[in-house]
Amino acid sequence: MTKVFAIARINSEVMSIAAAAILGLGLVFAAGMSHSATAHDLTHDSRHSIGFPCH
Repeated sequence: MTKVFAIARINSEVMSIAAAAILGLGLVFAAGMSHSATAHDLTHDSRHSIGFPCH
């Protein structure tokens, strides 16, 4: 019985991590490739503010 709960918990954690990664990458891709200068500049400035090099 405990083994079943452990497997379900691990599967739930993996799915949560995968969903967060897909969402995050989707947002970065959408803002990075956006034709809107405002969305692109906002993302660009955000990356610099946390110390992430982007160029």
